[in-house]
Amino acid sequence: MLEPLRQGLPPLDPAAVSNAASCALPARYEAVREARKFTRRTLDQWELDHRFDDVCLVVSELVTNALRHALPAGAQRLPEQTPPVRLHLMRWTERLVCAVRDPSHDSPVARDSDDFSAESGRGLFLVDSFSDSWGWQPLAGTLSGKVVWALFRLQPGQAPTAGSADS
Repeated sequence: MLEPLRQGLPPLDPAAVSNAASCALPARYEAVREARKFTRRTLDQWELDHRFDDVCLVVSELVTNALRHALPAGAQRLPEQTPPVRLHLMRWTERLVCAVRDPSHDSPVARDSDDFSAESGRGLFLVDSFSDSWGWQPLAGTLSGKVVWALFRLQPGQAPTAGSADS
């Protein structure tokens, strides 16, 4: 999982990951709420609850985009044997990465819209506005699809706590 992320991120030593957590998300829009709850619990455990608002907004947008644009037609109606979307949260000493893996090979596309009353189409603009950087990478090896990530810089001195979570 880390190799595709490292290809598009600033230099990060994967051995220095102090915390990592991930959760599988089903192909239904209620998964966005599940992703927010998972993010809240994880950031609370890592004593990063003060970053929740920005991180949660970005997680919501990335998961929504994966569900809306990256799933094959009809995936919402299929039985949930293997959840098609996965949220990963990874913490280094001074960085937090939120990454959403999905089965699509298509690159995320930011819409250029001057219609400020539109109810959709601004997700990647929000990701860009609230994170320090973002990008995407196709997955390699036996994994199919891509991962879209957003990076948040943490203040020095916000020492990570030991442990990790996974569900």
